[in-house]
Amino acid sequence: MTKKILIVASEFPPQPGGIGDHAYNMALHLSKKGYDVTVIADQRSLDGKEEADFDASLPFKMLRVTISTPRFKMYNRRLKFLRKAITSADLVIASGKFSLWSVALLSRGASCTSLAVIHGSEVNFSNSLLKYSINKSLQQFDKIIAVSQFTKSLIPTSIQKKTVVIPNGFNSNKWNIETTMGKALKGTPKLITVGHVSERKGQHEVIKLLPKLVKRYPDIAYHCIGLPTEQKACVLLAEQLGVANHVVFHGRVNNAVLKSALEASDVFVMLSTVTTTGDVEGFGIALLEANALGIPTIGAKGCGIEDAIKEGESGFLVTLGDEVAIEAALNRLLSSKSKYSEMSKIWANQHEWDVIIKKYIIEIEHSIINSK
Repeated sequence: MTKKILIVASEFPPQPGGIGDHAYNMALHLSKKGYDVTVIADQRSLDGKEEADFDASLPFKMLRVTISTPRFKMYNRRLKFLRKAITSADLVIASGKFSLWSVALLSRGASCTSLAVIHGSEVNFSNSLLKYSINKSLQQFDKIIAVSQFTKSLIPTSIQKKTVVIPNGFNSNKWNIETTMGKALKGTPKLITVGHVSERKGQHEVIKLLPKLVKRYPDIAYHCIGLPTEQKACVLLAEQLGVANHVVFHGRVNNAVLKSALEASDVFVMLSTVTTTGDVEGFGIALLEANALGIPTIGAKGCGIEDAIKEGESGFLVTLGDEVAIEAALNRLLSSKSKYSEMSKIWANQHEWDVIIKKYIIEIEHSIINSK
């Protein structure tokens, strides 16, 4: 019989977000492998049209929780969907903090196997009560999959015993689009970051380095693509440091424009930081997406990015604030562009979802068998 898999995700395309992208590709590739997949996720656009159009093309069943106010009505509706769907599932996968809480609660006494996917921020709350509640929820799962060694290190050692690390996957189909004209980007060299302009993504950390980098590269430009969540603060910082004319914000763009911008860039940079609330980069799929186009990367140590970069091949890892190391890494990448470009593509290919999904299937099948 075809095994039924229920995926409960805190976010899902077409709206942006790493957890949603991961859940979508997991669902897509499991369905391609013959599993009967159902996904429960929230609507995030106000009118729901984006989600409706997107869901119509999916090869698996999608249960959308429509937006409603007050917010608790959405939570109640999601629990209702979950309570009904979980009764017929062979395995339920939870991804995202509310998903972890709700699946841990409703899977008690259910006949299905439960599997948690943890990314980073949802297991790194600074609030001790929230952190305790998540750890208690994780104890209820039959197995846990962490997207990086760093993420695994964030949970108690007692839970780590049933935790397996499977890195985030990259979907190369994302770049199967024509770009008739490359997006013109100013600057030499051109640095780029893709992701919400926010404290966690670390655009401000790159801006802080620009005064020193400008001395070596007078025409350098830093391009930021993504939702302008905290863009005003970054603009103000750039103005205060006298480098505003070296920073360009593009906002959210479609994949064709994004591909053109990446291809026109020299180095992808992500100097992620841990926020005061515990928000942290669990992996950094955007780095692999850049690698796939031959763009090497520079990333911060002390977070999940350490698993997303193959040191000295796809790019370099640096300590935040170490201006000397960051300048040296940039110089090495620029001085041997073709070499690092080829190695970056090889590294990205090792993270294709066609490869990663096989690792998930091993854990899924093993978990189902052991639960019987």
